[in-house]
Amino acid sequence: QVQLIESGGGLVPAGGSLRLSCAASEATFSDLDMGWFRQAPGKEREFVATVSRSLSLYYADSVKGRFTIWRDNAKKTVDLHMNGLRPDDTAVYYCAASYRRSSAQSMSSTMFDFWGQGTQVTVSS
Repeated sequence: QVQLIESGGGLVPAGGSLRLSCAASEATFSDLDMGWFRQAPGKEREFVATVSRSLSLYYADSVKGRFTIWRDNAKKTVDLHMNGLRPDDTAVYYCAASYRRSSAQSMSSTMFDFWGQGTQVTVSS
């Protein structure tokens, strides 16, 4: 069982920046595909960004050029750096992990088996 703990959410004005961080308990962190997903009120959970165990990166079109995902295998963390935040980025952001190969490439929440509790990001207009 992989335990994931997110931190770093908060309230920011439009155009601002935040960094989300996710710490994993798993000793074999380097064997995991990792990702960030988000869910806004009344909407389904959606893909934001993923990074594979081989360090391939994938981004939703809506966040390309604004968000950066980064993993540190030594620290067992995956961060999401968010710049140019917009009100429509407001959501609960979830960290996710998977041992299944191609999970990151799939960009699908159904391929990820382990989830954090979520952290709220609110962007004011």
